[in-house]
Formats: sequence, structure tokens, C-alpha cells
Amino acid sequence: MIYIKNDCNKPQFNLALEEYVFNYLDEFDEIFLLWINEPTIVVGKHQNTIEEINTKYVRENNINVVRRLSGGGAVYHDLGNLNYTIISKNEGSNGFDFKTFSQPVIEVLAQLGVKAEFTGRNDIVIDRKKFCGNAQYMKKGRILHHGAMLFDVELDVLSKSLKVSQDKIVSKGVKSVRSRVTNIKDHLKEDITIGDFKDLLLKHMFKDKEDMEVYELTEEDLENINKLMEERYMTWDWTYGESPEFNIRKNRRFPSGNVEILIDVDNGYIKDIKFYGDFFGHGELKDVEEKLIGTRYNGDDIEKVLKDINVGYYFSGISHDELLESITN
Repeated sequence: MIYIKNDCNKPQFNLALEEYVFNYLDEFDEIFLLWINEPTIVVGKHQNTIEEINTKYVRENNINVVRRLSGGGAVYHDLGNLNYTIISKNEGSNGFDFKTFSQPVIEVLAQLGVKAEFTGRNDIVIDRKKFCGNAQYMKKGRILHHGAMLFDVELDVLSKSLKVSQDKIVSKGVKSVRSRVTNIKDHLKEDITIGDFKDLLLKHMFKDKEDMEVYELTEEDLENINKLMEERYMTWDWTYGESPEFNIRKNRRFPSGNVEILIDVDNGYIKDIKFYGDFFGHGELKDVEEKLIGTRYNGDDIEKVLKDINVGYYFSGISHDELLESITN
């Protein structure tokens, strides 16, 4: 495992760094990164950005909005949030294994006298309150796992920045965003800084290694990362994208995440369709969307298209029949 030191707080750079390292530093079997963003909302790959953020509040408070490569839900970052990334080879599985990659965080907190547990599909909690969400992205035999830990985040800003749908709140049996999250610092017996916690996690990750190998980004690396940042992570098209005009809107919550479907039907045919949500999955959803465009909007015709698509690959934990029902009912 190598460690890439990164002290940049610019979210667009940090996400570009992740993607670049994942795609191009493939000579290394395992890569570890730690990074901190200035105030930012990071939305999941499949989410409808406008539906996830409090636009007025975000704009007035100069909060960045960026989209990541992985699925899952929107999260708030600030200088009290510590993010970690583990990149490794994937042993041929198409499933999402969040629990294994969350273990180092749980072990470090145990050393500090704090009992943390993995729960649900991708959360780590203390006293049933979430302090870390995890997401993954897989491609060509490699997996990128990243987690966002609330160490000493301004939770009031977090709750005002994000628009969380009521069905998500109800499904978790809590009253608000603020009531279901917590900061690590509030549970520590000793007062340590986020820098101290970062050092403890880094030391734990390399505890079985004689020397920690640090990879220094070259001038060529930095040039490529900045290029990727400008061409993807700083663009409106990537962060917001265009929602189709629609006359049918479907929304369904599954144990594996929420799926929202916007459909434009003209003269009985699907003219445009777009899937949004905080679900996880592989591949590009546009591949599914393009196959459905031009199909008659009825169950039999849509089923014929879906039977040739590996639905579980694109929508993890959702079956062919469940997706069909979500589109048509």
C-alpha cells in the first residue's frame, strides 16, 4: 500500500485526484488517501443535484457543490470532516462490500474508547447516530472506496444545506437530519484535533508495514489532475446536468436506495427518460435510458427491453420486476 499525501482543501481537485489515481496509478495494488474539503456538498453520481440541495442557502453561504463518481446520497463536508479513500484490486465481485473497508475506522475509534458499529447499507454509527457514510466505484478490476467522517463538522450548516426527502427521514424513524448525525469529537474522552485523528488513522493503516511508502505527485500528475478537474469537476454539465421535460414522475424507495424516474411520454412513446437516486450500481445509466427511448409506454413493451438488460448491475439490490413496476405503476 502507498500513501498519497494531499493537503488541498478544494473539492474539485480532490475528486479529480481520486479519479486520476484510480485510473492511472494502476501499478500499485493498494492506495490510501486522506483529504479534507472546504464547505461543500458532494452529491452521488445518480442524484438530481437541484433536488438534493438548498440552493438559496448554498449560494448565500458560498458552499461548493460537486458530483462524485460513486453512487449513494449527498453529504456535507467542511474543514471538520475527514475523508478517506482506499483503492485496491477487486477480486471479481460485482457486489458492494462497505463493511470490510469501514473496519479501520471502527478499530481506530475503539483505541480511543469509542464504540462504533457498521449498520444499514453503508453507514458507521455511534450510539445509533451516523458519523460516516461510505460509497464505492468499480471499474476494470479495481475498486475505489471512500468514506466521509464527521469529526467536528458544523451540523447546523449541514442540516440547512441539504434537502432530505421526507420518506428518507420516515424510513429511518427519526425527526430530522440533525437528529440522526453526530460528530466523533463529541464522544471522545480526550480533546484531540482532526489532525491528530488523521495521524492515528494513517498510522493504523500502515501498522503492519515496516515503512510507509509515500508517493509524491509529479508535475505531470498534477497537470493531468488539474486538467481533469477543469474538464469534469468544475463544469455545470457534470455537477448539475440537464433534467428532461417530463409529464410522468415516479418515485420508489427500496432497501438499497431511492429511485426517482422522470419520463417524457409523447403519443404513447417514451421520448425521454432519466433515472435519479441514492442507489448504488455499476456502469452508466444512460445505457439503460437510451434503450428505453422510443419504446411504447406500456408494461409489455418496456419488459421486452428490460429483459435484455442486467438490471442488478446498474441498480444494485433492485430486481428486473421491481424496476419494471417502478417505471409503469
